[in-house]
Amino acid sequence: MSSDALLKFNNKELTLPVITGTEGEIAIDMSRLRADTGAITFDEGYANTGSCKSEVTFIDGEKGILRYRGYPIEQLAEKSNFVETAYLIMNGELPKPHQRARFGRLLSDNAALREGMVRFIQNFPRDAHPMAVLSASLNALGAYYPHLASNNHQQDLEHFDEAAAVAISKVRTIAAHTYRVNMGKPFNYPRPNFGYCENFLHMLFTDPYNEYIAKEEVARALNLFLLLHADHEQNCSTSTVKMVASAGANLFASIASGVCALWGPLHGGANAAVIEMLQHIHDAGDDGTKFIAAAKAGKGQRLMGFGHRVYRNYDPRAKIIKQSFHDALASLGIKNDPLLNIAMKLEEAALNDEYFISRKLYPNVDFYSGLIMRAIGLPTDMFTVMFAIGRMPGWIAQWREIAANPKGRIYRPRQIYTGHTLRDYVPMRERIEAAKRA
Repeated sequence: MSSDALLKFNNKELTLPVITGTEGEIAIDMSRLRADTGAITFDEGYANTGSCKSEVTFIDGEKGILRYRGYPIEQLAEKSNFVETAYLIMNGELPKPHQRARFGRLLSDNAALREGMVRFIQNFPRDAHPMAVLSASLNALGAYYPHLASNNHQQDLEHFDEAAAVAISKVRTIAAHTYRVNMGKPFNYPRPNFGYCENFLHMLFTDPYNEYIAKEEVARALNLFLLLHADHEQNCSTSTVKMVASAGANLFASIASGVCALWGPLHGGANAAVIEMLQHIHDAGDDGTKFIAAAKAGKGQRLMGFGHRVYRNYDPRAKIIKQSFHDALASLGIKNDPLLNIAMKLEEAALNDEYFISRKLYPNVDFYSGLIMRAIGLPTDMFTVMFAIGRMPGWIAQWREIAANPKGRIYRPRQIYTGHTLRDYVPMRERIEAAKRA
C-alpha cells in the first residue's frame, strides 16, 4: 500500500502522508491541509477523524473485538479482575506480584474521605443527582491533594501512581456516600480487609447492626461490569478527558469533565434507558409480547439495550456478562420481578427470532448491566455513576498519554462558519423607530 495519499484541490496536487496503526488501521494525515491549501475538513461528530494516537485500547466493531493493551477482553474477564486490569490499562503491562501488592496498598490507604469532603457531599441537597455530586467531588480532590494537581504535567506525572490510586479508590467511596446521603442513611467507612467490589458493596448497603456481606456471584458480576467498562477507545467522555488534559489540566479536573460528558443520556444513560423501557412496557400492562410485535411491525418505540453503534455483529462484552448476570440473579433469589421477567422475554426474542437476528439486534452490555444494577438494588440515577467508576482506569490512562507527550498541543477543532456576514451596528433609537414603522 502507498505511504501517501494524493489530494487534488484548486488545480493543485497535495501529497498527504498515510499512517498505519499496529492493527492495520489506516489514516490520512491531514495536519498540513489548512497550511498548504487554506481548507479544512468537515466531519461533524468526528466519526471519521482520528484525534490522537493511543496505545490503550483496540476495537474492531465489525469483528466484535475489544482488547486492552493487546489482551483480549475475553481473557481478562476470565482470568483477571478489575483492579489488576485497571493497573494494566494505566501502566501498559500486567503487574508483577510486588507491583500488584503496592497498588492494592495504595487503594486501601486512599479509600477513606477527608472529613471536609464528607461534609461537602452531605451539604448537597438530598435529591441532587449523583453525577452532579460525583463530578464536583472528583474536581474537589485537587484541593485536598494539591501536590497531585499542580496543573504542571511534568510535576503531576511524578506523582502519577498516587494520583491514580486516589481517583480509583475514592470514586467508589464518593459514590457510596452520595447514595447513603440520598437514602437518608449514615455513611459507612471502607473496610481494608475487603476486596475492591466487596468494599464498595459494603459501603453502599451495610446498615446499623446489619452488615452487608456480598454474595460471591454478586461481587463477581460487579467486578465484571467494571472490568468490561474500563476503557472503550475515543468515545465522548474519553475524548472530553483528553480535550481538557490537552490544556494542561490536572488529572482530577480532567476526569471530572469525563463524568460530565458521561452524564449525557446519549452516552452514559443507555443502561438506565433499558430499565425505563421495561417499566414503560410493564405500566402498559404488557409482558413484552405486544412490544415485540410492535417492534417487528415497525410501529413500536425504540428498542433500548439492543444492537450497538460500534459493534456491528455482536457486543463481546454482552456475551461475557450475560452468564454472570444470570448467576447473580439466581444467588439473590429474585423471582417474579415483573421487569426482569419482561427483560428475559425480550432477550429470548432477540436471541431466537429471525427478525432480531437478521438485523443484529442482539442484547448489548447495557441491557445486562442495567439489569444487574437493578438486581443489586441500585436506583436508576446511580447507574451512570457505576459506569463512571468502571471507566476511571481508561480516563486516567488517556490523561497520562496526553500529559506524557512533550510535543502535545492543545485540542482546538476548527469550524465552518454559517452565521451572518459583516454588518454594521444599529443604535437602539434606530431599532425602536424601525420597530414602530414595522
